Amino acid sequence: MNAPKDIEQHPLEPFLPPKASLLMLGSFPPQRKRWSMDFFYPNLQNDMWRIFGYIFFNDKEHFLTENKKAFDKERLETFLKEKGIALYDTATAVIRLQDNASDKFLEVVEATNIEILLKQLPECKAIITTGQKATDIICEYFSVKQPAIGDKTEISFHDRTLSLYRMPSSSRAYPLKLEKKAELYRQAFNDLDI
Repeated sequence: MNAPKDIEQHPLEPFLPPKASLLMLGSFPPQRKRWSMDFFYPNLQNDMWRIFGYIFFNDKEHFLTENKKAFDKERLETFLKEKGIALYDTATAVIRLQDNASDKFLEVVEATNIEILLKQLPECKAIITTGQKATDIICEYFSVKQPAIGDKTEISFHDRTLSLYRMPSSSRAYPLKLEKKAELYRQAFNDLDI
């Protein structure tokens, strides 16, 4: 008989700059032993902040600390506030079916209440999902068909119409070069004037 697996609660508060026009949603953070900072996409093996550095500063190492052993949380927060980008995840409680960060082995126990997040972001006009599990959850939540990777669809939220962009995962396990991923993210940011 297998021992019951522990339910993990989301370890971070949503990052919701008041003027954010974009909400980026991943699935769930990796285990804390993989963190290089106390913020979203903390694993040094995840390329999200390298993608941002590449797009906005033509330097994929822009958001790394001087010793390159962590991402710089303060610099990231300042940048994201300036750009109006909010961050959270689509699950608030999960069970890890294996000892890794793979979405494939995450069982969602409790999905995030997207309505509560969006109500706190009155200027939000778009959501970006950063991987398959996040896309599955959001498409189910809004009852919309999944767009192709790099594409978008429209969703209705009360009196707003939002664009939902489906982006490739920033995990290195996702088989696409960083520069190709960055181009897809860049197109979405350009669409949104970010």
